[in-house]
Amino acid sequence: MIARLTRLAFVAFASLGLAACGINTVPTAEEEAKARWADVQNQYQRRADLVPNLVASVRGAAQSETTILTNVTEARSRATSINITTEDLSNPEEFQRFQDAQNELTQALGQLRTVVENYPQLQSQARFADLMVQLEGTENRIEVARGRYNEAVQDYNTTIRTFPATIAANVIYGAEPMTPFQAEAGSQTAPDVDFGDMGAAPAQPAPAQAAPANDDAPAAPAAAAN
Repeated sequence: MIARLTRLAFVAFASLGLAACGINTVPTAEEEAKARWADVQNQYQRRADLVPNLVASVRGAAQSETTILTNVTEARSRATSINITTEDLSNPEEFQRFQDAQNELTQALGQLRTVVENYPQLQSQARFADLMVQLEGTENRIEVARGRYNEAVQDYNTTIRTFPATIAANVIYGAEPMTPFQAEAGSQTAPDVDFGDMGAAPAQPAPAQAAPANDDAPAAPAAAAN
């Protein structure tokens, strides 16, 4: 009887010791970070699904903007070609490749928005307006999902580095820090869009129309001849 009680006491003590060493807190924090990462991927996929319809709508009203539309399409292709698994969350280089591709698509979409401002007829289309509302909503969801992921990663990274959870993190799980999202350099600056001759073309006819309107212009040579 005493031996049995001793064993039970040992098991209870060992369980408490393991719990205190982070046997449960480490995987809990890890799973939370992975769940928040799944939310990020879901929102990025939602944006990628919107892009083809958005590009098709713009192409119908702004056929001359082929370069911008091509950039958006190619940026979407690169962004969707890089898949990050939960194991890659501890690989800063691979994570950076993913983030760079997504940032490239964000910039391309920013250029597309700037182009749209030059086509009022496009903005008046109900289908296009609906797509833009969905895109804006998705961008907001992406920001929220990334923020929650970063919070979960911070909690996980802190857990595996602090005593006593660091014991379980290193001895039992071999845990590695996860990579958070970082703000892109210059991300708060609006993208510059070079429209080439697009803005200069309408300005050319103005001087040509102004010359005939000047009634004194024909008389000037005659005065000079006298």
